[in-house]
Amino acid sequence: MKKKTNRTYIGGQAVIQGVMMRGKRGMATVVRDDSGVLRMEAVRIASPEKRSVWTKIPIIRGVVNFISSLVLGMKALTRSAEAVITEEEEAPPSKLSKWMADHLKISASDIISFVSLFFGVILALALFLFLPQYLSGLIARSTDAITEGGIWYCLIEGGMRLVIFLLYILFTLCFKSLRETYMYHGAEHKTINCYEYGMPLTVENVKKCSRLHDRCGTTFIFLVLFISIVVFALVGWPLNLMYSHFGIEGSPQRLISIAVKLICLPIVAGISYEILKFLAKFQTPLLLPLKAPGYLMQCLTTKEPDDGMIECAIEAFRKTYEMDEDPESPEKYFVTETKLLKLLADMKRSFAARDIDEADAEWIVSIGLHIPRSELTEERVISRTECGRLLEVFEKRLAGRPLWYIIGDTDFYGYRLKVDERVLIPRPETEELVREALAFVKNGDSVLDLCTGSGAIAVAIACEANKDRTVYVTASDISAEALEVAKENARLNKASVTFVQSDLFKNVRGKFNLITANPPYIKHKDIETLPRDVRDHEPRIALDGGEDGLDFYRAIAEKASRYIARGGMVMVECGEGQAQEIIKIFRGATRCDFAMVVKDLQGVERVVKIGF
Repeated sequence: MKKKTNRTYIGGQAVIQGVMMRGKRGMATVVRDDSGVLRMEAVRIASPEKRSVWTKIPIIRGVVNFISSLVLGMKALTRSAEAVITEEEEAPPSKLSKWMADHLKISASDIISFVSLFFGVILALALFLFLPQYLSGLIARSTDAITEGGIWYCLIEGGMRLVIFLLYILFTLCFKSLRETYMYHGAEHKTINCYEYGMPLTVENVKKCSRLHDRCGTTFIFLVLFISIVVFALVGWPLNLMYSHFGIEGSPQRLISIAVKLICLPIVAGISYEILKFLAKFQTPLLLPLKAPGYLMQCLTTKEPDDGMIECAIEAFRKTYEMDEDPESPEKYFVTETKLLKLLADMKRSFAARDIDEADAEWIVSIGLHIPRSELTEERVISRTECGRLLEVFEKRLAGRPLWYIIGDTDFYGYRLKVDERVLIPRPETEELVREALAFVKNGDSVLDLCTGSGAIAVAIACEANKDRTVYVTASDISAEALEVAKENARLNKASVTFVQSDLFKNVRGKFNLITANPPYIKHKDIETLPRDVRDHEPRIALDGGEDGLDFYRAIAEKASRYIARGGMVMVECGEGQAQEIIKIFRGATRCDFAMVVKDLQGVERVVKIGF
């Protein structure tokens, strides 16, 4: 095999029916569920620049990285186990599961995860700490040649750990599910090797690569076991002097020895990490004798994968690489039973990282679960089906599409309005214009709404005003597509509105007591600085107000006098800082009687009123 040309920090591990890959800034887990479908979860992790200074200090960084890898690895393992079960195979919740979800706010998977972790730690301590010490003690007590705690005792105890570890691996090979996990482990190594050899990541190329890798966790464990022999032997010598001086023996001696070994484990892990890091840097044959024991262990913990397993590893690697290279690469989550507050917190964190309003996460959960936003502080367990619905909307929002386009409608002045990419999404501040309009119009008045878009202003005025009076509403827009949406909104809300396709006043006939408009008012040069969801999805024609953002106000002011009745009024919404300029435009183009400004709830001059 040729020399490696691409070095990468990406590493990983096998999980249940899949592979987890972890890079500098992201972690991706891909599993093949029981129906054969590939499922992915990709989350961001703290980038190197944001990590603690402890992650940069030799020895200490090994301990920190080991603990971090252990925690993230356990999470990935647990999540993969939850994700591989398809909805069709998921059994209905038992009475106990339902009771725990309703009363304790925990799911059965939470209990299983805790119990698995607890007994896993107990088993590890029993096999690799207590059992070797117990067996070595038996040998020491059966012969006078070996002193308990001495150099030979430590060597025998360390050898016991290596033998137990080897027997443990051989024992796991008896189970089909674990053999399958070792195959996924092989797929992980082969994929990373394929990338490092500079080959395109295809199933065929990955197959050609070795399933052994210098940065493998199996090699790390071997180093930990080997280094522990040296460290425990060095520590054991002064301990023996202490035992002799104070006359400590029997159970107290063994308990102190166990406690000291537990304290020394971080040091052992830190030293092992540095050695592993050093060996992984070089491919020289001179270091092969030092790498060989780890490679031999990997021959047991990795197996040749099938094509489907390789596909999992490739997808996990690609997504991790993408997240490392592209800060815009979106996160993804498995569809599983989960807790409401955890899912909500994860959504908010993802949105914050992409400069998306965190309130959108609350709206997604509130609308998807039919829960008032005020009650989202109450914990509950979300079923797999509910989680799937929420994540479908979440991922679309994370990709940049505006929330209300995804939902398909929005609320404006108490009315539900259909919205999509054909129209601008109505903003809450526009309701101030509607309030001012309703306060002005009288029975028998006629209203013209220019640049109607979704029809929000026209529909709200028609519905509200006609509750206690008769008002005739006409709405115009240059866009035929926007008028289709506006007409549908009028039908849905039973609003009596006459629609005209017109470039402002061009096809409008008659005079009106009130003319309203929320025209485009963003400066042309500022369009590209708008939030991505607005810039890339909302119609440019409804945003671009020309060089200074005031083109449409000039056009309206130029002809307003021809279409406004005596005693009538023009009301227009405007952007921040534009109100006074708009007043100047109207005073210069018309013989208006007065002009005034109304502020919105945030204190921004939002509505300009021109009286005739």
